[in-house]
Parts: sequence; C-alpha cells; structure tokens
Amino acid sequence: MSIVAEVPSFLQVLSNGLVKRFEPEISPVSNESSSHGYKSKDVMIDSTKSISGRMFLPDTPGSSSHLPVLVYFHGGGFCIGSTTWLGYHTFLGDLAVASQTIVLSVDYRLAPENRLPIAYDDCYSSLEWLSNQVSSEPWLERADLSRVFLSGDSAGGNIAHHVALKVIQEKTYDHVKIRGLLPIHPYFGSEERTEKEREGEAAGYVAMNDFGGEAEVLTWLDLFWKLSLPEGSNCDYSGCNFAMAELSRAEWSRFPPVVVYVAGLDFSKQRQVTYAAFLEKKGVEVKLVESEGEIHAYHMLHPESEATRLLQKQMSEFIHSF
Repeated sequence: MSIVAEVPSFLQVLSNGLVKRFEPEISPVSNESSSHGYKSKDVMIDSTKSISGRMFLPDTPGSSSHLPVLVYFHGGGFCIGSTTWLGYHTFLGDLAVASQTIVLSVDYRLAPENRLPIAYDDCYSSLEWLSNQVSSEPWLERADLSRVFLSGDSAGGNIAHHVALKVIQEKTYDHVKIRGLLPIHPYFGSEERTEKEREGEAAGYVAMNDFGGEAEVLTWLDLFWKLSLPEGSNCDYSGCNFAMAELSRAEWSRFPPVVVYVAGLDFSKQRQVTYAAFLEKKGVEVKLVESEGEIHAYHMLHPESEATRLLQKQMSEFIHSF
C-alpha cells in the first residue's frame, strides 16, 4: 500500500483509497462563560450526513438586545480542517466577543471522500438548521436572522461565495436574510494560471501557511483541487473558477455586499484581488482590505496576534454597518 497524494503533516491518500488526516491541537467546548467572555458548544446540523457545528455565544451582561449571526466555514482546501482546531476556536470565540455576534462554525464533509459540490450543499444546510432551530435552540434565543453574515477563510471563503449564490438561485429561507459576506483569503482557481503562478515561484516562496520551512505552494494548491473537484472536472469548474457562475443580471443585483480580506504575503492574493474586481464588475458592492506583511490564514495560525485583533475589529465594523 503506497501514498498516492500527500500534504506533509496534514493529509495522506493511500492507494487503497484510505485517507489519513493528522489533526493539529484541538479545543474542547465550554458551556460556561470563560474569562475570554464567551461560551461554546457543539451542535448537530444533520445527523444523517454527519454535518455538525460549533456555536460561540458572547457574554452580554445587562443586555437583552438581539444579536447578528455569523455563519463561518473553515478552510483547508476542502480536504482538511475543522471547527474544533484550536486556532479556529480561539479566533471565532474572540470574534464573537469583539463583534457581539452569535457565531455558528460549520464542520462540513471533506474531500476526497466527499467531492464538491457536497461542501456547498452541507454548508447551505446550516441556514436551514438556523431557520428551524431559532425558536427552540436556547443559544439562538436572541439571534436576529434578519442580520446573517457568511464568512470563512481559504476554501471556506470560496464556500461562503457559493452558499450566497445558492441562496439567490434557490430563493429559499426568506426569513434568513444574508446581509453580507466576509471571505478571508478565499481559495479559487482556473485552468489559466495567474502571473504569480506562471512565474513558478512556489517552491521558494514564503510558506503559505507558516507550518515550518518553505512550502511548495502551487503544488499544494493543485493537489487540493485534484482531490476536491468533481470527477472529470478541471479548474474551470464553477466551484473553482468564480467567473463561470451562471447568474442573470437580476440575480447579481441581489448579491449581498462583500468585504474581501487579503494578506500581503499570500501566494493567492492575485486571485483574490481579481475576485473582488469581478464582483465589482457585476455590480456587487465590494471592498478590498489588505493586511500587509501577513501570510495566508494568519488569523487561524496566530489568533491572538495584533493583526488578528485588527481583522476582528474590521469584521465587527462591517457587521454593525447594517
């Protein structure tokens, strides 16, 4: 039995089809308020499909006002990642406090066992869960479903985009109002290489994820797409190439405002800037915010850094502008 695909320290795909994932440090939940100002718990979104989530509820002593809801989709090239990872748990708990927002972080099914569009469908179902549970889930007692936001990093930013498209196209969950998108370093691709990719700098480029040493970033990006795209598809599949979306002008006019967060040292920054320009051309209200000198997914890798605190402040300001 041999290894047919590998992301060192994170993922191995064996010749017999078995997938091994090597998880980093994870965080338990705390149903009681912590010194950080929030509590957390795990919920089951769809037991038939093993879709779960982790909720973060900020402490709001002396207040009974309704709170916006942020639905978050983790990154990991659609193949790895979990809301239980310590970096995500810390970042999202602190974001709940900074923005006074109820956060639902979704654990969707992963590729290659579950190829796209399964992740999109799983994450879309989290909106149905919100709609169905708002009247019975105590932690949603103060949730304002007229102020729901979609966010995620890397592959999760891609997912946020496609969940928003699905909401527009299927015209469901009218009482779950998507007010805006906050994709962080969203992961897209296409058959045509960007200038950065063509330069072939991946092997010597600053590590995409800061997991030690230099990363062969382009190889990893290609591998994640190879493992997650539908069988027979290439990188011009609409889930990978955002320009392939089939929406009418009227549908694009209903796309919610977007803030695209990019990192100055992210190898994929050029694609993310192009994504923002694409949305703007479609008439979407869009803003691009760059964290200079930061790497891809820095907020998850260094959730208590000054740059992450600034990101949380920027996200809070966007959420409360509605």
